[in-house]
This record gives sequence, C-alpha cells and structure tokens, in this order.
Amino acid sequence: MQVPAKQKIRMGMIGGGEGAFIGAVHRHAAALDGQIELVCGAFSRDAGNNQRTGQDLCLEPTRLYSSWQELLQKEAALPEDKRMQLLVIVTPNQLHVPISRAAIAAGFHVFCEKPAGVTLAETQQLAVDLKASNSLYGLAHTYLGYPMVWQAKELVQNGTLGTIRKIFVEYPQGWLTEDLESSQNKQASWRTDPAQAGASGCMADIGTHAFGMAEFISGQQITELCAELKSHVAGRRLDDDGAALFRTNGGASGVLMASQICAGEENALKIRIYGDKAGLEWHQMEPNTLLVKPHGAPVQVLRAGAGQAGLGAEASRRCRLPAGHPEGYLEAMGNLYRDFAAAIRKGEKGTPTGVPGIKAGMRGMAFIETVSSSQHSNEKWLSVPAVE
Repeated sequence: MQVPAKQKIRMGMIGGGEGAFIGAVHRHAAALDGQIELVCGAFSRDAGNNQRTGQDLCLEPTRLYSSWQELLQKEAALPEDKRMQLLVIVTPNQLHVPISRAAIAAGFHVFCEKPAGVTLAETQQLAVDLKASNSLYGLAHTYLGYPMVWQAKELVQNGTLGTIRKIFVEYPQGWLTEDLESSQNKQASWRTDPAQAGASGCMADIGTHAFGMAEFISGQQITELCAELKSHVAGRRLDDDGAALFRTNGGASGVLMASQICAGEENALKIRIYGDKAGLEWHQMEPNTLLVKPHGAPVQVLRAGAGQAGLGAEASRRCRLPAGHPEGYLEAMGNLYRDFAAAIRKGEKGTPTGVPGIKAGMRGMAFIETVSSSQHSNEKWLSVPAVE
C-alpha cells in the first residue's frame, strides 16, 4: 500500500492506555517528523481507561475500539483512503504474534514492541505470513535508532577496529529491586507473569536489547552461549537477573549481562567492542558520545550532531540537531518511525529499510529460548538456533 507524499500515514495503536509507559513514547516519536498521525486505537481492556485515553488523544469516538479484534475488523471495512495503514502494538508479549498475524492478514503494516512473541515457533510462523503478504513488519529495538550506534557499526565495517575479538554488553536496571508486582504495579505485574511475558522476564524484556545491539554493531551472530538466570526477589516467577558467556560466528567471544535488580541503576545499557587494532565504547545514558580507543594512541571522542565532521552517512542522517544540543530516546525511536514511513511511501515489503524486522525478532526469540534452556542444562555450551 503505497502512500502519496502529500498525505500523512494513518496509524492505529493497540495497548498504550493510561499507566502504560511505552505507548506514549511511541505516539510522541511517531509525531516527530510530521509524517504519521494517530487515527484510531484500542488502548485498554478497561473501558474507562480506553475511553479516557481516546478522548485525551482527540480521537473520533467512532475510531475508538473496545478490542483489538474490533479495531482490525472495522478499520479493514473503511474506505482505503480513510482506514489505518500502520498498526503499532504495545501490549504484553503474549499478544504480539496473534495481533501481528491478524493485522498482516488484514493487509496492514505492523510496528511491534519487542520481543516479537513468546516462542520462536510462533515468531517463525509470523515470518511465513509476512513473506506471503505485501505488508511491512518492524520491531521496536529503539536503541538501534541512535546515530552513534550506527557510527559504531560503521567503524566495525570499515575495519577501524580490525578483527573483532571481544564484546562486552550489559543492561543493568534497578526498578525491580523490590516486589512491585505484589503492590499491583501494572508494569511489574505482567512482566513477571509467565502467562503474559513468556518463559523469561528480564532477559526477554531487556536482555534482548543487549543481544540485538551486540549483533547489530559487530555484524556477527552469537552462535553459542553458557548462561545463568536468577530471580532474587522471593516469590518472583521469572528471572530478574542473568548473564551469559557467548561465542560468535566471526570468532569473537563475549559477555552479556542483563539485570533489573541492580539498586540505583536506571537504564544503563552500554557496549564495548575490541578488535586487534582498536576498541569502541558507547553508553545509552550518554548517547551522543562514542569513544574510539586505538591501540597505542590517544582515545578519540566522537560526538553526534547534524553536519558534524567525521561521521558516516548513516549516523549523520539520524542526527536532527547541531552538535551540543542533546538528542535522546524519543529521537532514536523517531528515527525508526521516519524510516518506516519512508518504506511505506516507497511500497517496500517485508522489513523496512533501516528498521529492525522479523529476522531480528526471530533472533531475539532464539536467544531467549537458548538462555532459558542453558539455565537448566548440564551442558556447558548450547547452540543458538540459526533462523532464516
């Protein structure tokens, strides 16, 4: 479904009502470039929450739906020049694949929160559906929208680091240090519930970010791992902490850590990659800075900024402001939405150019399942399944 340049792309949303953090982030990010407008939604199963959210967002009452099934059915019945074109899914994990498959079957494009689903098998079936359709599917690995993440990737690709030897990636948070789920905290409740989150808690929620970033920047796939998962809070049903040693198909080794019980931490995702010529280091909480560490020479500090010298084309086009004006999380997600909008306008199919897609989703699910299996296995190393 190609869109004339003069028209905004019409977006719908499932999930993201009152009390949901990520829904508002998506709405803000989608609006940054003026390419996309929200026209409909089913924001909550709670009727009052759903109604208030729709009113606050100034939606037409007829475009506010009580369920995701009603949204898809009634939007598909509207004239082509009025119906939604892009569906954003910001629900708990167990609904990601069912809604994505139904949306693709109805002819809509899909941008879904990660992880892609709760099992690798269901995500692979989603990939089959997508291949047979004319739809686009993107996965919200927001951190891959940062300019300096793309600059780091370019430094690996152009040989600045040399042969990659070592990768360290970590994502410590502290918000689940206490038993929030017992106090009816909505975000904690579903993320620690196997029926909604799947087989993993912390590793599915933020470990997939670390995994995806390691593979994206290094250009290598993690092929084997040895992992330990743990739940530190009494009565918690899913992991809130974990770590894995890993090996890649390019001969590198590494360590991945993800934890949500590191008291005092916020969203401290960081990555270090070392080759035989140089290393690099990037911190999500200081996203406009990339450190390059040549062997035997002073550390180089690269800074993001529109028109900034020394940046590659991919990093530069993701910079919105002159150097020194901080850009952050919203802009990173906004970059994904901008690329998704461009892909729709060009009539692309499958994975939007510049946006993580179904392969990233399947890789993430393969990682989650292998980490979970490793926790219960007596074997030292388990293979991460290859996905196509």
